[in-house]
Amino acid sequence: MFCLYLSAIIHHLEGMGKKVKKELEPPPKDVFDPLAVESKKAETAVLMLQSPEEEILAKSCDALYKFAKKGDENKVTLLGLGAVESLSKLISQEDKIVRRNAIMVCGIMAAHNDVRRLMQKLDMIPPLIARLAPEEEVVVHEFATLCLAHMANDYTSKARMFELNGLEHLIRLLSSPDPDVKKNSVECIYLLAQDFQSRSAVCEQNAIPPLLELLKSDYPVIQQLSLKALGSVSCEAECRQALKEHQALDHLLKILEAKELNDLHVEALLIIANCLEDVDTVQLLQQSGGLKKILTFAETSPLPDVQRNAAKAIAKSAHNAENRKFFHEQGAEKTLVDLLGSDNNGVKVAALQAISVMCANVVSKDVFNKNGILQIIHLLNKDNAEVQEAAVFALANLSTGCPNNASAVVEADGIDALVSLLKDKGEGVIANACTVLINMATQESLRLALESHGVMTALVATLQSSSNLVLRKALLTVAALGCDAEARTEFRNAEGLIHLVKLLNSNHDEVRRNTCWAIAVFASDEVIAAELYKFGAFEILQEMNLSTSRRNNFSELAESKMLDNNLSLKYNQKGHLSYSNLIKDGFYDHGRLKPSAKLPSLEELSKQPPNQNRAVILVNTKYPELIAPTPPPEEEKPAQEPNHGRSPSSHSRSASREKIGRNVQSPVDDKQDLPSGRSPSLSRSGPKEKSSSKIKNRAKKEEEKTKEDEEIPPAITQPEPLPPITPWSPPVDQDLIDYIAEVTSTILPLPHPREQVVALAKFIAEKMGGAIAKDRLHEFSWELHVSELKYELKSNVIPIGRIKKGIFYHRALLYKALADRIGVGCSLTRGDYGRAWNEVRLLDDSVRAGTKAPPETYIVDLMHQPGRLMKHGSAEADHYQHI
Repeated sequence: MFCLYLSAIIHHLEGMGKKVKKELEPPPKDVFDPLAVESKKAETAVLMLQSPEEEILAKSCDALYKFAKKGDENKVTLLGLGAVESLSKLISQEDKIVRRNAIMVCGIMAAHNDVRRLMQKLDMIPPLIARLAPEEEVVVHEFATLCLAHMANDYTSKARMFELNGLEHLIRLLSSPDPDVKKNSVECIYLLAQDFQSRSAVCEQNAIPPLLELLKSDYPVIQQLSLKALGSVSCEAECRQALKEHQALDHLLKILEAKELNDLHVEALLIIANCLEDVDTVQLLQQSGGLKKILTFAETSPLPDVQRNAAKAIAKSAHNAENRKFFHEQGAEKTLVDLLGSDNNGVKVAALQAISVMCANVVSKDVFNKNGILQIIHLLNKDNAEVQEAAVFALANLSTGCPNNASAVVEADGIDALVSLLKDKGEGVIANACTVLINMATQESLRLALESHGVMTALVATLQSSSNLVLRKALLTVAALGCDAEARTEFRNAEGLIHLVKLLNSNHDEVRRNTCWAIAVFASDEVIAAELYKFGAFEILQEMNLSTSRRNNFSELAESKMLDNNLSLKYNQKGHLSYSNLIKDGFYDHGRLKPSAKLPSLEELSKQPPNQNRAVILVNTKYPELIAPTPPPEEEKPAQEPNHGRSPSSHSRSASREKIGRNVQSPVDDKQDLPSGRSPSLSRSGPKEKSSSKIKNRAKKEEEKTKEDEEIPPAITQPEPLPPITPWSPPVDQDLIDYIAEVTSTILPLPHPREQVVALAKFIAEKMGGAIAKDRLHEFSWELHVSELKYELKSNVIPIGRIKKGIFYHRALLYKALADRIGVGCSLTRGDYGRAWNEVRLLDDSVRAGTKAPPETYIVDLMHQPGRLMKHGSAEADHYQHI
């Protein structure tokens, strides 16, 4: 019964199933049947990013991630297909899977520059920072921070992140459990910390503790990035204070002591270098022994980068005077000198730079004198340009203000190296080499050593540089060395004067100023002053001194020096010679010139035939010098017999002198005691007595020479000496020589200056035609007399002693010339229409006895009442000065 009932139920159910199946309706016509598509083109996947279906978007992003990960070419392809624009919208998608996959694609593609630029243009930073929220997945954090780290390489992106407070989220993620998130976050912070605003924000948001915590990470890349971030933020004083508060230096010293962490030593030293800028930190390290550890570590480390950064740390900290003191107490000088022996050029450069900074300490200079200068000199000869520049810079600092170090450079044979550096292409090298030479030039003995190595000749080439820095230093070097006559002569022979004159036209103020200083030094030489005038220096200086923008104190000094050492030019230009301007041999009065005319040289004037121009009045008592010609090379001679103690060279010299004496009559034969300059003032005996005594002495010497010549063996023959060369020289004024001798013996012995002034005036008047009354002045035929002299001498140049009828300017010039020889102070002033006068300073007779009244200025009458003294400014003085 039960079985039948069960069968009926089963049959009923089967009937119902068949009935339901028959009643199923087909799907609606507007529904799309599921479609499984397999795409093999990236273009298709990019097009699918526009789909509204989350599943398709997720799968497309996943496919694009795998495609972009394969290489940069694929990233460029996706960029060209417009994938970035679609992804920029999907990273804010509500669906977590789509959002995650889109972020992954962006993180990978951001490694390409062009992609980053487009992301920046699309302003993708705000949604990327939003993905750093705590509720997001770790994978989202990883690729969002990766994308931000890539974009932080651009300044604009960094500014945008700072504006959106992205640092706060990045600092929070430093504590993430995922190492990739930590790595990307600390890298982004490091890049952001390159900007000073972000550095301050890192400290304000308390990022120092998590960064220090990352130093304990098991991943070296995280440790290294953390050190780099700390190195950036340690540039700020506030951050260094925070590092000190969190005992960061202890962590860093432990890293340095751990040899297995040698890959972190470089970055650790960079942080220490920044911290050493603070005096408190250096003092703390010194007290704890940390400073000594750093120096020992720098000296013993096998890594060149570590040694280089250690030297840089010393250099950076030693800019502070207190820090230099601490480093000196720890023997930092020895460490730096030891680093100079490294095989790595970078270490040498860093050590040399640190030495340059330590030189600010005088005690350190003395230490380097004993140990370092010789090694630095050797480094000047290295082929590496950076090493050379750093070495010469160190020498410049070592020798500045330290004569002992400058002498040590010479003792170490450093002059040749410095001279060769003047030809270097680097302007810094040349400038520092010049600085060393300037420091050496402060000592006379060192200047002589420099001159023997041809420094002035090398400097001539340096003056042709286009670098203003090189020119400034080279000109100062020329001026420093130009105080010696031999150096000036070498510079002149090397044609350096023409380059000095050219540099007067420089548009650089300091170059122009230094040029004026060099010319002021060189113009102290009369010959060089005349040559500078020939090259046009005086005209340029005159123009410069008239300009308010180009003139300087040295330009006025240079012009004054040129005039004071070329009195012919000064009298021509200024019409006045002061008490200190002493007329010497070779002075000539050309008369006034047109403003644009150039004063001819005395040689040029002497070679001109007589003309209608005013006669040139010459003052000269110097006889021409004979220059012996260069003898031809001698042939080898056989050994000679003894010559009784006299060498053949001495015989040759005596024979040469005898030959010259026979061929050329010495001017001293006619006048034995011919005064030159102020030498007559040293003699009180008459010229005739001296002449007779010298003639006797000469006769005895000639007899002795004859006897000695007879003792010479006849086998020894001397070559016939060549006749001496006589260069052009101005004619000798024998009459002026006689005048000097006479005033020296008669006027110089007078006891009072007033008597000397009056007696000399009367002497001048007597020699130049006597006293001429004012109303008879027109009858005084001095013009005819001068014309006759021009015809007689066949020259327009007339020695002043030959003038026997002289007018105002003749007498005033002769008075000045003779007064300067016997030490009577006076000036010479030229007036108009042939007028000239002399001023003297004398104490008034009424106040002569022991009072402190100032001397009075008088004008000396040489024409009407010779010897009359007229007070300056009086009516009679004005009448004498003007017609």
